[in-house]
Amino acid sequence: MAPCRHCSRTDRIVSPRLGYCASCIRANFREVWPQIEALHQESRRAFGLPLSPPQDPQGKSCTLCFHACRIPEGGYGFCGARRVEGGHLKGGNPTGAGLSYYYDPLPTNCVADWFCPGGTGRGYPKYACRDGPERGYTNLAVFYHACNFNCLFCQNWTFKKATFKGEKVSAQELAGAVRKNTACICYFGGDPTPQLPHALATARLALAAANQAGRILRICWETNGAMQAQWLKPLVERSLENGGIIKFDLKAFSEEVHKALCGVSNAQTLKNFALLAARLGERPEVPLLTASTLLVPGYVDLDEIHGLARFIAALNPDIPYSLLGFYPNFFMGDLPVTSRNFALQAKQVAEEAGVRQVHLGNVHLLY
Repeated sequence: MAPCRHCSRTDRIVSPRLGYCASCIRANFREVWPQIEALHQESRRAFGLPLSPPQDPQGKSCTLCFHACRIPEGGYGFCGARRVEGGHLKGGNPTGAGLSYYYDPLPTNCVADWFCPGGTGRGYPKYACRDGPERGYTNLAVFYHACNFNCLFCQNWTFKKATFKGEKVSAQELAGAVRKNTACICYFGGDPTPQLPHALATARLALAAANQAGRILRICWETNGAMQAQWLKPLVERSLENGGIIKFDLKAFSEEVHKALCGVSNAQTLKNFALLAARLGERPEVPLLTASTLLVPGYVDLDEIHGLARFIAALNPDIPYSLLGFYPNFFMGDLPVTSRNFALQAKQVAEEAGVRQVHLGNVHLLY
């Protein structure tokens, strides 16, 4: 096992590439951050992505996410999707966004599958097509090719190859891809945040058509939750009345570990999660909000899980919480998969912290 470069201990799981254990990252962040930051920059440089959020005094302001990039002429935002051409901010608008989509048969391996209408029939007949799993129906899975985080463990990192390339899909075209047996649209990625105007416009068009035809269509989101707060209201409006679910990926609790793993702060994510938790009671049949955390060995440890679970339980102990098995990937391909023993410990810690609904996902990955 690789030793931590700071404390030299070898009894902790350490990514040789990252170099430091979670304890030293939390306790000595200022000392270890420069080398970790260099690794993040290396991971972005490989794809031509901006190394940091641009803040050009003369640039155009992007109001989608917490970075609030000020993008210069000919430049790109941190996400790589937003750019300035001819003095105009482009990218991720209803006229075109970088994405791919496919039809995923229900029930599917969704973060919320264990309680959502598609996986269980919950909310039938208002929100579900069947009184049970929606077999015979599909989810229109929309993968956006951009992200405003820089997770070193990204499970879907290959989208970065397509951030600057590929044809753009209009909101009208994507909405037209909804079939008669499409029961839900799920936006994920990457992350939908850098292209929210496109996702919201698609949802509006698709819902109008479904309502006219008398069909159920849920709108769901899987996101890091770091959009600017004014975008939370339209997100809820697109999902609340149709049984859709907003799924927040809570990567870590301590800002130090979060920044080491994802390159950015988690302050906006936690703030937005708390704001949405206050609306949970508006639709008791199907929870509007859920959280998930990837159990990254050695880094998302029991201290991180305890902190996140206490945070969730204090907001509303009935928020469903999924703990997901990790598979080594991207710049943290040097880690093992999550152990079954650790996953069970994490579940127990989350429950003891007060969360009433804790679920283990990706169990096929556990060893």
